[in-house]
Amino acid sequence: MEKVLVFVENGFEDRELMYPYYRFQEAGYKVNVVGPKAKVTYKGEYGLTIESEFSPNDVNIDDYAAIIIPGGRAPDRMRTNKGLVNLVKEASQKGKVIAAICHGPQLLIEAEVVKGKKATCYVSVSTDLKNAGGIYLDKSVVIDGNLVTSRFPADLPNFCRETLKLVEKSSGSI
Repeated sequence: MEKVLVFVENGFEDRELMYPYYRFQEAGYKVNVVGPKAKVTYKGEYGLTIESEFSPNDVNIDDYAAIIIPGGRAPDRMRTNKGLVNLVKEASQKGKVIAAICHGPQLLIEAEVVKGKKATCYVSVSTDLKNAGGIYLDKSVVIDGNLVTSRFPADLPNFCRETLKLVEKSSGSI
């Protein structure tokens, strides 16, 4: 069974974590949750909680087809965690699918994987994206190579559909 990794930290946007979490399970993927620390309960902006299964040190990126990075305030916290940043760098180097929504691209910026890439994000992150060398597009979903990005919760259906398509194409699964 193919596996997908979902990043978590306090302040995640509840819908942007849970919608892909269940959508990928529905599509037949094993979904693992990684946070700065293993076996810690993290709280979303609207009160939803989820426990991390792993810390970055517990993860072998080769075991995963994709990384999903939800938005909210969490990515600003995630980008200060070297382990999470390094997982994104390694995933990018290995051509894994990396999907980030809303403020999620803050982690892509920190991992230095957006230079020359088309991407979208929440509007308040767009200047940071451009300053990091990314090409900002105000669209529901933007795909460039192994990166999938979206702007906000209303984009979740397109975000998940296009991420699933790319994962299936790149891994030849399902």
